[in-house]
Amino acid sequence: MKRVRMIYSLLLIFFITALGFTIYFYEQVQTINQEMEEVYSPEASLPKYHFVLIVEEMEHEYWQLIGEGAKTAGQKYGVVVEYIGPERSNTEEQLKLFDKAIKSKVDGIIVQGLNEHFTDMINKAERQNIPVVTIDTDSPESMRHAYIGSDNYMAGQLAGKALVEDTNGVANVGIITGSLDNPHHLERVEGFKDVVEQVEGIEIVAVEESKITRVEVEEKAYNILTEHENITAFFGTSSYNGIGIVSAANSLQKENDMYVITFDTIDENMDLLENGEIEAIVEQHPFEMGYLSVERMVDIMNGKQFKEITHTNSSIINKSTLDFEKETTVVPYDKN
Repeated sequence: MKRVRMIYSLLLIFFITALGFTIYFYEQVQTINQEMEEVYSPEASLPKYHFVLIVEEMEHEYWQLIGEGAKTAGQKYGVVVEYIGPERSNTEEQLKLFDKAIKSKVDGIIVQGLNEHFTDMINKAERQNIPVVTIDTDSPESMRHAYIGSDNYMAGQLAGKALVEDTNGVANVGIITGSLDNPHHLERVEGFKDVVEQVEGIEIVAVEESKITRVEVEEKAYNILTEHENITAFFGTSSYNGIGIVSAANSLQKENDMYVITFDTIDENMDLLENGEIEAIVEQHPFEMGYLSVERMVDIMNGKQFKEITHTNSSIINKSTLDFEKETTVVPYDKN
């Protein structure tokens, strides 16, 4: 009899223990399922909007920084930012991609306003209720919602003031601009001219376009240097201009007699600045442009108030700026 009671007691204990484990594991499974539902629910996994950023040149460092800024903002706001553009600067291909984005009925498009064809395409998108934010180059006469980018006229003025100061107001200047058609390059040239033409000792002796290619820059700079032997300074309005100007000056062994100021702190330009082959760079903030363009588009989609025009900062970087940054860099304390 005692043996039977012992067996029943053991069975009861076993049953209660098994029941306890069952309840515990059931609760754990329910918790995991709930967490999985939260992570993979449609609300969490699907992006709110699909924006397209159409850049001038996919592999260009400047545009890649804009893309990084846009995608960083996209992650913050839960939107997809598609980064597309031609491998080399090509307005016709940009326009084709623009039209394709409209036909795909994306939620918003971020693009340059390079010419009247872009204006027409911007208006086409807006009429189909696809908001457009212009970046880097504005199209104020279009129906675009907003512009994010440098004040290009003011940036040109900054370059002019830097050249006047650094050359003590005495220079024969050659200008190489990325394009004689693109508004932002023309604005930079205009701002530069409006400053230096007020100085009696400075003369602009040549203006050429590079079509935003390194080969063309070097060729145009070489031609200017051979045709105008009195050239003592160059102003370049786009990222690659400084690189090509330096190459041309080096080939003619005139690098020591040349003052060069250009745009954008891409790695190659910074190396040339460090080496003293470029004297100054107009710094823009492409990452900020990309970030703010997506942020502005999100405001538009959510019906919030927003600024129609947002100018990101431009400033002059030179060798003394770099030296100052090195001197003021804080070295982390190593307790070992």
